[in-house]
Amino acid sequence: MKLAFTSRNFFVVFAVILLYPHDLKILFMKKLFVVLSACFLAFNLFAQTPVDNFVYHPFLKNANISLLIREAGKGKVMGRYNADKSIIPASTLKLVTTASALELLGPDFRFQTKLEISGNITHEHVLQGNVIIKGGGDPTLGSEFLGDKNFLDQWVLAIKQAGIDKIEGKIIADASIYNEEGVSPFWTWEDMGNYYAPSIFGISYLDNTFRLFLRSGSMGTTPVILRTAPDLPDMVIENHLKSSKIAFDSAYFYGMPNSNLRRLYGEIPANRAEFVVKGDIPNPVLLLARRFSERLAENGITVQNPPVSEFSTPFDGRVIYTHFSPPLRDIIKQTNERSNNHYAECLFRYLGVREGIPVTGRGGVKTIRNFWQSKGLSVNQLFMYDGSGLSPMNAVSAEFFAELLDYMYSKSAFSKDFFNSLPIAGRTGTLVSFLSGTPLEGKVFAKSGSIERVKCYAGYVQKGGKTYIFAIMVNNARGTSKAVAQKIEELLLSVFK
Repeated sequence: MKLAFTSRNFFVVFAVILLYPHDLKILFMKKLFVVLSACFLAFNLFAQTPVDNFVYHPFLKNANISLLIREAGKGKVMGRYNADKSIIPASTLKLVTTASALELLGPDFRFQTKLEISGNITHEHVLQGNVIIKGGGDPTLGSEFLGDKNFLDQWVLAIKQAGIDKIEGKIIADASIYNEEGVSPFWTWEDMGNYYAPSIFGISYLDNTFRLFLRSGSMGTTPVILRTAPDLPDMVIENHLKSSKIAFDSAYFYGMPNSNLRRLYGEIPANRAEFVVKGDIPNPVLLLARRFSERLAENGITVQNPPVSEFSTPFDGRVIYTHFSPPLRDIIKQTNERSNNHYAECLFRYLGVREGIPVTGRGGVKTIRNFWQSKGLSVNQLFMYDGSGLSPMNAVSAEFFAELLDYMYSKSAFSKDFFNSLPIAGRTGTLVSFLSGTPLEGKVFAKSGSIERVKCYAGYVQKGGKTYIFAIMVNNARGTSKAVAQKIEELLLSVFK
């Protein structure tokens, strides 16, 4: 039998109760109150949506949250909360950087680094001038992730083919396409000097990352520095590191671009014969010039003067060789799948070329905002200060992410390249453990983002023949990053049962 509790039924029951004796009235009223309370409680429980359960969870109810879940093509909204409020996105900001690069440069774009010569080549095969490495912003020179790691062999061959056996000048590494700033002024001090926040110049080399080899002793002692790779003879490291009972790397470098001083703090595991930590190369531009000069000497081509790096004064010469990076589609896949800050920042800076040279971070922001504004996106909800998401000054709304993701899926000519750049839940990249072993494994394609007190995910869900878009961003939760990620998993699993 189906019961319908209406206002008319309520008044009928109440009228009947009034006909009873006083004691029975009280008894019936008490029972009625219990029944009504149970009804209202049940109603409230059933009315709770997955989003309600998420945002009002005890360790999330005081957090800043912006989320939006809907079908692609501005279809049905599956969940929404403060969608137009901009909060810190962490590495999900790379979606903006990589989408912008694809749209403005195209997936087949390749960075160019040119070898140029100034002066004349004599009949004795002597270059009476300099060899110039003309930087073009390529992040992949010598990278462990993409490109030809032995590219210097080809550069040496180019010098030989130009008929040069001796260089009376020097190797000049010209990185003047970008300004000398190196790092974002909006990064925190604790990040600068570390491998995940390397300096960004017009020339990159070896991912702008060095490895420091250490030997640790008993707990509380200072580990001994063994060597660096690559060799950095000019670097001075103030070692304040301690050996500890921890089993992981908790060492942090502190230092500025172009400064050879690095201070090392934190902890590494005790009693290790060899333990490796990573930092950023202070001057990768000069390091590349040195390596090239050394490789020439090893191949019988002498260089009379020491190599130099140049950040502000452009040098021009005659082009004898052009080195091309891997295509942009591969670079953005590496950027999004592994959350590569170095690649993201190089893309971000390069987009500023449109605003003039030397390129600045502010130029990159202007290019990106102007482009998305021309496409009708809510750029008033985009506050961008770098390309990787490292800066806590960045702020984006879930609504802006949804608009961008929808554009890239529904309107972009490069939709496939963008979609394929994203990690797959439970399978690849930074999402390898996210939703692993759940019904959504392999069905979520998204970018994650994490910095202190920030946990975010944004991307696509493909289920039941449909594509959905989501952006779930949490700042200042009381729980751990792992606990927040678990709640986001639960939300997605509840929405997409």
